[in-house]
Amino acid sequence: MPDVPDKQIKRLRSLIREAETNLAAAHELLISLVGDDEKVTPIARDDTLGKVIEGVFDGQNMVGSDGKTYPVPANYASKSKLVQGDILKLTIADDGAFMYKQIGPIPRKQVVGTLKLENGHYSVDVGGKNYRVLLASVTYFKAKPGDQVSVNIPEEDASAEWAALEAAL
Repeated sequence: MPDVPDKQIKRLRSLIREAETNLAAAHELLISLVGDDEKVTPIARDDTLGKVIEGVFDGQNMVGSDGKTYPVPANYASKSKLVQGDILKLTIADDGAFMYKQIGPIPRKQVVGTLKLENGHYSVDVGGKNYRVLLASVTYFKAKPGDQVSVNIPEEDASAEWAALEAAL
């Protein structure tokens, strides 16, 4: 068997993960179009790359379909501008590494508010309602309490507690 460079193997694994993510997203879209899961034949696959869990982003963590809470790295959540309610896929590799992928962004709207710091937690006041924001986002944008900021919030969920910092204005 010829020697295959590590770079090619890593690229191939990345392509396979991307294809699996696309299949999962297509499956979710199909379910949303035709209704319940009984009308859709599940995709059988051998998860040779590890365990795959889907869940909902709660503002800081992913609550998996198995009921467990999984920590989402703050830098990933900030960079991806994840909004409370987004659907994520977590692949736990055989070596224990966690790899997150956003597979179902929820409808969101962008609003402007004032950044606040209370009891060591950052929040954004949008018309009298406070939304918590991740410290990683605040430090990335070098925002300070009192600054006007733009945040993404769920379009329909009035009970949301978290927002994704979009920009410091």
